[in-house]
Amino acid sequence: MSGPDAALPHWETPRLKDLTTWDSAWAGLRVVVAGIGASGFSAADTLIELGAVVVVVDGGATAANEAKADTLRIVGAHEVLLGAEYAERLPLVDGVQADLVVTSPGWRPTQPLLTEAAAAGVPVWGDVELAWRLRERAGRTTPEWLTITGTNGKTTTVGLTESMLIAGGKRAIAAGNVGTPILDVIRDPQGFEFLAVELSSFQLHWSYSLSPLASVCLNIAEDHVDWHGSYEAYAAAKASVYERTRIACIYNVEQRETEAMVEEAEVVEGCRAVGFTTGMPSVSMLGVVEDLLVDRAFIEQRKDSAAELAAIGELGEVVPRHLVANALAAAGLVRAAGLPAAAVRDGIRSFQPGEHRIQVVTNEAGVLWINDSKATNPHAASASLASFQSVVWIAGGLSKGVSYDALVQDHAGRLRAVVLLGEDPAPLLDALRRHAPDVPVSLHLNLHTGHGDDGGGSPDPTTGDALMQWAVAEAAGLARDGDTVLMAPAAASMDQFSSYAHRGTAFMAAVEARGLQGTTAKES
Repeated sequence: MSGPDAALPHWETPRLKDLTTWDSAWAGLRVVVAGIGASGFSAADTLIELGAVVVVVDGGATAANEAKADTLRIVGAHEVLLGAEYAERLPLVDGVQADLVVTSPGWRPTQPLLTEAAAAGVPVWGDVELAWRLRERAGRTTPEWLTITGTNGKTTTVGLTESMLIAGGKRAIAAGNVGTPILDVIRDPQGFEFLAVELSSFQLHWSYSLSPLASVCLNIAEDHVDWHGSYEAYAAAKASVYERTRIACIYNVEQRETEAMVEEAEVVEGCRAVGFTTGMPSVSMLGVVEDLLVDRAFIEQRKDSAAELAAIGELGEVVPRHLVANALAAAGLVRAAGLPAAAVRDGIRSFQPGEHRIQVVTNEAGVLWINDSKATNPHAASASLASFQSVVWIAGGLSKGVSYDALVQDHAGRLRAVVLLGEDPAPLLDALRRHAPDVPVSLHLNLHTGHGDDGGGSPDPTTGDALMQWAVAEAAGLARDGDTVLMAPAAASMDQFSSYAHRGTAFMAAVEARGLQGTTAKES
């Protein structure tokens, strides 16, 4: 290629570079949509509405996928291909090579269909990139985007941001990696003034042209190394949330890595760097003074004063440090959008936190029971453990290739005992043996393997629930007056549960019915 298009980046072609609004020339565009989950279905449905020629591919020929495929065929999909063999190659669209692939965020870059597309020079976008290009539409409100990422705390922060925006009188909604698929939001007939957009590292990997009003990376720690290939690639994906930000990049003062991300980002001229801290804020920061959340960034007299936003106690019954940080990050985003301090306060008061996030289950006989099933990695579990003094810790699951040494080393002093879940408890057990050798550890003889007593066959679908009943009964026997029984697994759930929500629900049900006994083998 020569001429002005020779230097186009890999996500653009001459055919795609002018597709920047809903009213652009999408008709006839040949698109392969990879994945038929929530985001993939929404992307295919949207592209069909725009007049594109759409082929949908998914490796799973399940009944649920067949039902979705039937719907897409009815609304005008050119072809829907279900089955593992179809995910191994890039299909033709109406007999010729596709102009574009839109991938679901769960598909790894190394997946054969995607690598073939890259080798053939076919751009690969995520649904978020597509949504950004469709946000402008004649006759409808163009929403401002506030983008949120981080290893942990995204969903809580997005929910707080949405609540503050609504409290400030704005038509707003949380979207992206949480709640409504973002393309469904873009197609809302009434439109929104603001979107609070949760972005996973997967979604950021496939996004290229976003230019949000304000953005934040809440924190960064080792996670999803298996998907990205390295921690460095994972961190680079997270850092891209700051690219092209227009008004304010919000960063975590207590984690230097996030500030460095802002320093290295290519932002719109005039964009500010604004920190948040759970300590006393300096100028151009939000932080805490005594028991108050305060703002020293978005006020005129910030050199010698601060604006009161809300009391910490308004965040809930149990307010761990990371929840305070999330609230300050959300406040920074909405203050960058011009909302008054009262909107922050009222948004916090009306916010309903999601289940399975530092959720109080009960407080009986001097023992506090906490469900934090959403703590699916060591960084999240560390924040949970730091919130309590004496803990019986229910932990373990699918480790995703991370290390537990720092987590155990940092919190060994607060552990009364540990009850281990997971088909492969070895990674966490080994770290406990190295760094907390005097802490009692309980393992189940059979259920941790996911197999029955005979050691063969597939796991029973109720195995996870039965294991949690054992774990709760074991923890009840270990806990003492003043302890917290904390279910913060530091691992994903899919080895023994269908999701982190299933795991958390099983924990809560077992707590309510506790008293069951199981067969254990204790180690120290």
